[in-house]
Amino acid sequence: MKNIKALAPWGIRLIISFMFFLSALAKLYPKPDLGITSFEYNQIEALGISESLSVYLSRILIGIEFAIGFLILLPFHLKRVVIPGTMLMLLIFNGELIYEMLTSGNSGNCGCFGSLIEMTPLEAMIKNFIAIGLLILFYFVSSKEQLKEERTVLQGYFQTSMLFNVALAGVLFMFMFVPIKAKLKTENGNNVVYVDETDTDLQEVDSMNKPSDTSSLVESPNNKGNIEPKPVKSGFENVFSDINDGKKILCFFAPGCDHCREAAKSLVALNKTMKDFPKIRIIFMDEEAEMIPDFFKFAGKEKGYTHTVMDIKQFWGTLGKSKDVPGVVYLWNGNVQAFYQGIDKEQFDAAALKKVLNKSK
Repeated sequence: MKNIKALAPWGIRLIISFMFFLSALAKLYPKPDLGITSFEYNQIEALGISESLSVYLSRILIGIEFAIGFLILLPFHLKRVVIPGTMLMLLIFNGELIYEMLTSGNSGNCGCFGSLIEMTPLEAMIKNFIAIGLLILFYFVSSKEQLKEERTVLQGYFQTSMLFNVALAGVLFMFMFVPIKAKLKTENGNNVVYVDETDTDLQEVDSMNKPSDTSSLVESPNNKGNIEPKPVKSGFENVFSDINDGKKILCFFAPGCDHCREAAKSLVALNKTMKDFPKIRIIFMDEEAEMIPDFFKFAGKEKGYTHTVMDIKQFWGTLGKSKDVPGVVYLWNGNVQAFYQGIDKEQFDAAALKKVLNKSK
């Protein structure tokens, strides 16, 4: 019993450390650039924080999470600074989650663990309160001798400087590991659409001026079935002028995303096996845009499909809040017949898309 009581404080510290490490790493999943931009747009900018500030705040927050993961295991002002500071941070996160539930309801992914582990705001709040409870329990199960020993191992200025150095190292690591990139340069301030020369359907090209709100597309698709629906505006016509004409496949991809590449490869294979396959349009995120030629080569379509490249904010705004890549939308006269997104339960399924396409013949 005595041994269990002696080990309990370390058990709590290991659990909290693991939680913060996982939270920081998950925000960089599946790739650091992609994960952090999703975190910036869907969580930080959703609070009304400007894009220019969010790129700094995201790296600072994730860096602090890394630092807490280390500091909770080290004897640097553990009781005086680290644990109270950790509880305060968790309470601030809960305040943000309450605001999110009041404004958007308890739906979607809160982003605490990025797209690696999806949690609703309420689930995240419960997780944070459990963590706070464990930290409070730590005070009761830690003997005075243990805490006194940690306080006297390294004292005064050295403890304070080490605590500061670990926190600073975590933040600087994030700025070096995921450096802030310059915005996409475009012609005349607009995004350029690159047209597949073999695509005769596209008569004219429109440039993107501002993102469309597509947040309701999944929840209320129109006229699924084999009866041709009446033409409507999909919200994507400012990107591709012909998107609402007949049947189209609209894709949202990040060039360096492995899941996006596999989805594109499946679409190319499906295109080769099906007659009258809808024309494909692609919106690429401006992350590793130099990899687009290699993206098409991997997919098996070296000449590529008609596509455009958007900066991060435009991309996420067009795809829709709380949605993720790869995104694949099947449109018929502007009506959404199928919408696949992310790598979880709504992920792209070539077999399922084939069934929908066959049904709408």
